[in-house]
Amino acid sequence: MKELVIISGKGGTGKTSLVAAFASLAENKVLCDADVDAANLHLIMAPDIKERHDFQSGHTAIINQDVCTQCGLCRDLCRWDAISEDFVVDPIECEGCGVCYYFCPEEAIDFPVNTCGEWYISDTRFGPMAHARLGIAEDNSGKLVTLIRQEGKKLAEEKNLDLLLTDGPPGVGCPVIASLGGAAAVLIVAEPTVSGRHDMERVAELAAFFKIPAMVCVNKFDLNPDMGQAIESFARERDIVVMGRIPFDSAFTKAMVQGKTIVEFDGHCEGCKAVREIWDKLAQRLEN
Repeated sequence: MKELVIISGKGGTGKTSLVAAFASLAENKVLCDADVDAANLHLIMAPDIKERHDFQSGHTAIINQDVCTQCGLCRDLCRWDAISEDFVVDPIECEGCGVCYYFCPEEAIDFPVNTCGEWYISDTRFGPMAHARLGIAEDNSGKLVTLIRQEGKKLAEEKNLDLLLTDGPPGVGCPVIASLGGAAAVLIVAEPTVSGRHDMERVAELAAFFKIPAMVCVNKFDLNPDMGQAIESFARERDIVVMGRIPFDSAFTKAMVQGKTIVEFDGHCEGCKAVREIWDKLAQRLEN
């Protein structure tokens, strides 16, 4: 089983639309939406949820007002100023270090595990899917990314499928790092803008650090051909394989509005033709 992770240096490059299109074309695969902070692959895949699980990670202190003597030790020890003058813990400010819990002389502080979100195992019209939803303003998205990838790999092994197709998070932070380890290859989706090139360079350096074979494609290439060519030139200088160019095509948006992939919506449009060519090249490289 091999895992292909599709990432981008920034949001809004069309990464998820491309993953959905690949899902239409690939065979023997499991889908994985590892963009847990802003998951949206389910909007196109329309998953039928078979399993639903709480995601628990980290702790938040809670002061029992009936036991607390307001000695002030917890406030003095808290590095995050998360405890108010009324000795109430702000759950957003609390970093869950546990110092107040361990040193409270009255044992007046509880330290329960946080429920940060949910993760799911689902069926879709393109095959099984592992995905998740992180709660609003919750942390530990890197841990949830790791969990979702592990569940996707389990699905692939159980069903004897040979490809895990992962929609990775944008950027270069902890969730992206969590999405890369152990992947067979990564496809970077870039857009032809100054910021798009800068962010693509950063995520390419991240893939190189983890020694993961990287490829790149430029979405909406024709909107700024000069910048698109500059991105391709940078990729070739860094031995990053250029997989192709995708033109701007309104069919992507129209398909998304209808909850379809571009392959389902219009298999003969220019955008779909470009996606097919890129997928054919990807499939060949994954087989080698």
